[in-house]
Parts: sequence; structure tokens; C-alpha cells
Amino acid sequence: MTSRVLVVDDDQAMCDLLEGALGRRGFTVTSRTAADEAFALLAAEDFDVVITDLQMKGMNGLELCERISQNRPDVPVVVMTAFGSLETAVAAIRVGAYDFITKPIDLEPLRLALERAVRHRALTREVGLLRQTVREARHFEELIGSSPAMGQVYELIERVAAVDATVLITGESGTGKEMVARAIHRRGKRSSGHFVAINCAAVPEALLESELFGHEKGAFTDARSARPGLFVEASGGTLFLDEIGELPLALQSKLLRALQERAVRPVGAAREVPFDARLLAATNRDLETAVEERRFRDDLYYRINVVNLALPPLRARGGDVLLLAQHFLEHFTRMFDKPVTAIAPAAADKLLSYTWPGNVRELANCIERAVALTRFTELVVEDLPEKIRAYSRSHVVVAGSDPTELVPLEEVERRYILHALEAVGGNRTLAAQTLGLDRKTLYRKLKAYGADGE
Repeated sequence: MTSRVLVVDDDQAMCDLLEGALGRRGFTVTSRTAADEAFALLAAEDFDVVITDLQMKGMNGLELCERISQNRPDVPVVVMTAFGSLETAVAAIRVGAYDFITKPIDLEPLRLALERAVRHRALTREVGLLRQTVREARHFEELIGSSPAMGQVYELIERVAAVDATVLITGESGTGKEMVARAIHRRGKRSSGHFVAINCAAVPEALLESELFGHEKGAFTDARSARPGLFVEASGGTLFLDEIGELPLALQSKLLRALQERAVRPVGAAREVPFDARLLAATNRDLETAVEERRFRDDLYYRINVVNLALPPLRARGGDVLLLAQHFLEHFTRMFDKPVTAIAPAAADKLLSYTWPGNVRELANCIERAVALTRFTELVVEDLPEKIRAYSRSHVVVAGSDPTELVPLEEVERRYILHALEAVGGNRTLAAQTLGLDRKTLYRKLKAYGADGE
């Protein structure tokens, strides 16, 4: 791409001369004969460098240079004047000029000055991007893992953070859904605003509406003063609704209206109050099944599920188990002031073999317990909880050399379906996708097996 140059000189002939000469040297040139017009154009369009004369009617070159330095510090300014002197050059530099050229203009030095200015701007932007990249990368420090599954999560976080689309974060309990929500918030345009979180399952139904939408003074017995509610408090930032699958049906319609209208009606209020918050939601429930069973509104489901970010369970993250375990080991050794430095190989093998139904939260609890109880400088098998020490994976026997091990095809299917359901944490929608079945067929088979409960 050619570099864009804005020429500012009240002499139209000089503007025409520079447009032609610099255009032949590969620049895209636009000119203005008044400094205020040039400044307005710079606010509307992007230029790589500005060349301005010093002596102009109205706003002079020094004043223009100073305003550009204050409002568009990323754009370098080259000042040109027929009154070359040390004092004038110093004055130009003091107000932010990048370079100084005297008239009559020698086109070759001007070309070199412009190329230096363009390179300077490109380098400045590159350094800024590098700093931003480093700053953003550090936000992943809370999300530890180098597995391909987590790599996909990181990539999707990067992509959805840049836009204000509603994101539904799904995954089993303990997979780190709130950490992901916070990472999206920090990397997005609203990072300077508040991150407001609420667990919909932890607030009594009678109080949840007031928490979300606010209330007027006297709206109910204990409403001694008005309260704005979390939607309004999160304006300019992000509202995170955790465990949205537990939201009562009566509130689901009100939430849907709030999201559609971008306004909430506080309890006891006569009019709606607008809000400007990005919504992130999370659930460990199978919302598609909840929709089919009429426990969750389908219109609300489609409204919050604009982008689905599915977190993998810990058992699907391979070596991340040991990476996380070492992280928690270092954390808890500092907390308890104990000289534990490593995990013994046999204990590591147990950690890798276990399926972690409680995911990262369960692993953190396990390592905290082990560090607290160990008598050694490394964690051994005896330091782990009994259920992890005694755990052994179940296997589905498909064939074997012993005829007594062989079972009917229907029994193989039953065992495999139940094994697949266990492997995905009981999520019937995900199990159906994994098995290549539609959900209704899977539900029918589970019912026949007597395993159709929640």
C-alpha cells in the first residue's frame, strides 16, 4: 500500500507542485490550503504523514502541528518554511514536529524525510501492537493449558473479544467458565468498564429479579431505598450471568425483553431504564434438552447463544492435568510454607488416569489436600484422596479370545452408549453428537436401559 500524505499550504501552486512530484514518487497525496480544513480532514481520514507550511493565514503551521500532536500523536508532522532558522526549528520540534524542511523545497531530501516519518509511524504502531499483545497474553495466565483443546478455546476468545456479541460459555462444573468470561471482558472494547457477575443458582428466586433489574424504594418490604440492579451497574462493561440454565421460567421472559430492548424495568418502577452492557452467560446444563423439555425458553436460548464457546472437560485435555497440578502445587506450597517441589511419577500417573468429574476445581482441591498432608518434599500416591488412588478406568469389551467374555450385540451397544454418556459428563446432546445419533433416539435407548433420568 502507498503511503498517504496530507499537504497543508495556503499557496495552491505549492500544493499542486507537491501533489504531482510526490505522486510520481509513490505517495498518495491530498492537499488543503487552510490549516483548519486539514485538521478536520485528519479527524475523518487516516494519513501516514502531514507536511505543513509554517506561515499561513489563520491557524499557522506551529498551531496545526501542536493540535495534531495533542489529538493524533500517531501521525508525524514535517514542517516546511521559507524562513529557516534555528529558533523556528526548535519551536517546531517543541510543539511535536517530527522533522523540519526549508524552502525552496528540494524534493529528494523531502522524499527521504517522508519515508523516515512513515517508517517511524509504522514502528510506533508495531511497538504499540507488541505491547498490547503482551498485555493481552498475560490475561491467559489464569487459563493454564497447552493442549489442542485449550488452544482452540484461546483462539475463540481472541475472536469473540473484539466484538460485542453475546457469548454462551458451556462446559461442566469446574472447567473455568468465569475465568473465560473475565478473559473475554479484559480483551474486549469494554475492558475499562466493570465486570459484574452473578450466579443465578445462588440467589433466591424472590430476590433474583431485584438483583438483576433493580427496584424502587418501597417496592417490597425491605426496599428502604432504590437500587439500580446489575444490568445498569454493568453499563459500559460486561454482565456475566453464571448458571443461566437455573434461571426461573418467570424471569426468562423478562430477561429476553431486557436483551431485546436494551432496557430493564426495576421492580415497582413505572418506566424502563436503558443499559449498555455486554452479556456473557454460562451454564453446565444441556440447554437444548431443557428447551425440548420446556424448562428453558427457546427464544431466550437463541438470543444468548449467538456464539457458543464450549470448554473441554479436564479429562479431554491430556497433559494439561499435570501442568495444572504443578501450578497448584507451587501455589499451595507458598500458601502453606512447605518445601514440596514435585509430584512423584506414580502419583502423576494416578492423576492422569483419573477422569476428574469435578474438573479443574476438583484437581485444585486434590492438590491442596495433598500439599497440606504430605510429609515429604514431593507428592506421593499416599497423599492423594482415596477415590483417586483406587480409581481404575472402565472398559467396554468388544471382542476377546475368551468366549465367556463375549456378549450379545445389544449389550455391547448398551455398554458403549452408557460409557459415552459417562465420558461426556452426562451431557445427552454431546453424547448424541459423539455417537452419531439424534437426541430422540438416544433418549429412547436410555429409557429402555432405565437410565433416562437427569
